[in-house]
Amino acid sequence: MPKKAMEMLTESMFYVLMALHSQSMCGIDIAAFISRRSNGEINMGPATLYTILGKFEKEKLIEETEVQGRKRSYKITDKGIAIYTRELQRLRRCIRDAEGA
Repeated sequence: MPKKAMEMLTESMFYVLMALHSQSMCGIDIAAFISRRSNGEINMGPATLYTILGKFEKEKLIEETEVQGRKRSYKITDKGIAIYTRELQRLRRCIRDAEGA
């Protein structure tokens, strides 16, 4: 079990950072990106998405960039990029290990 917050990301968390790593987006755009990128295998509902966005904002992995009424856009921070990159490396290592078995 991870000892620190954000030590290991869930699949949903990873995909949210992946989306924001490509560009700033609002929640609807993030959900659409995830569905497209995963070929429809991951469909994130609003409750899950906005819980993750709130947690990421609190941990300073993302920051709000624009508010238009209820629509809020976010961008990934340097800390978020570092967490995303670390998780990507961990997943690549897992795949290498599995394929070498």
